[in-house]
Amino acid sequence: MKIHVEEGAGSEGQAAAVELAVGEAALVLHPKQIIAFQGRSGSREDRLLNVAGIYRKKRWIESRLTGPARFVLGVPAGYSFRAMELPEDSSLLFDIRYVLLYSEGMKLQSRFQKIKQAVVTQDWIRMKFSGGGTLGLLSCGPLCELTIDPSEPVYVDIGCLVAYPEEAKLQLCVYGNPLASQRMNYHWEITGSGKVLLQPSRPRFGLADPLQGDSLFKRILREALPFGGVIIK
Repeated sequence: MKIHVEEGAGSEGQAAAVELAVGEAALVLHPKQIIAFQGRSGSREDRLLNVAGIYRKKRWIESRLTGPARFVLGVPAGYSFRAMELPEDSSLLFDIRYVLLYSEGMKLQSRFQKIKQAVVTQDWIRMKFSGGGTLGLLSCGPLCELTIDPSEPVYVDIGCLVAYPEEAKLQLCVYGNPLASQRMNYHWEITGSGKVLLQPSRPRFGLADPLQGDSLFKRILREALPFGGVIIK
């Protein structure tokens, strides 16, 4: 899989051009962001996820695209796209809301958060991608990598953490003097080895959180009916 990102001028967004060779396949978790496609019509297959898939991936539908084909993903203004090559033994745990696409063949494993952490973050599951492959991430601004240390903690705003090593230790906290701690959001105190991925600002819960804002009935109709996304607003 080859990916080339075209940067927009100013705040106009980005376009990510993806090329799939024969035998390659990609799964896109935000099908509406596919703005152009070149290949056989049958090379794109959209499918409804089962209940477990909906809960894990926070999506109702995903697209499977097979090569040889090319397609372009539109990245809205305010978001950034980054492609990562994950090794087979990657231990990073991702917030699935920021995953736009991934290589078919990668294994997804659910990791449940502690109850206290889940209550604060409103997210019970993090996803681990193993087996090696390409991962395409959306974030609110350019992603930043930060090396963590076993003894010296790093403090990260809970809304800005995109991924962290499975072996890392996370504790909810605030830090600084009383005035600082009273005025800040909850942070993760992170220790361990490896790197964490951060985004520079909190999401607006639009593209990154597609299951919020609508009733369950309306979401089912929109996804199940032909042209439901156009007819039902």
